[in-house]
Amino acid sequence: MAGAKLVVLYPAPRDSAAFERAYRDEHTPMVTAENFKGMTKFVATRITGTADGSPAPYARIAELHFPSMQALEAAAGGAPAQRAVAHAISISTGGPPVFLVAEESTTNF
Repeated sequence: MAGAKLVVLYPAPRDSAAFERAYRDEHTPMVTAENFKGMTKFVATRITGTADGSPAPYARIAELHFPSMQALEAAAGGAPAQRAVAHAISISTGGPPVFLVAEESTTNF
């Protein structure tokens, strides 16, 4: 069975320092296996630039990994997850975050 993940793209904020503070101190602590039942891994990535040196359209990418699409859907429907999503929207001052649902396949080399 393919894994699944929720990917959140945060647009570049108006105030990077304030966004990073809110993301680190308020938001990240909300992304737990207790609040997202069935989550197996959380990856928080800070974007530092682009390959061509132009301004990056996104400041952060968050990935919440689940063993299946069913597990992701069940977690996303819970009240704690909905509060975390609302908080993500509230701290994203560069525009609303983009929420993507993805099926994952991997190849090991």
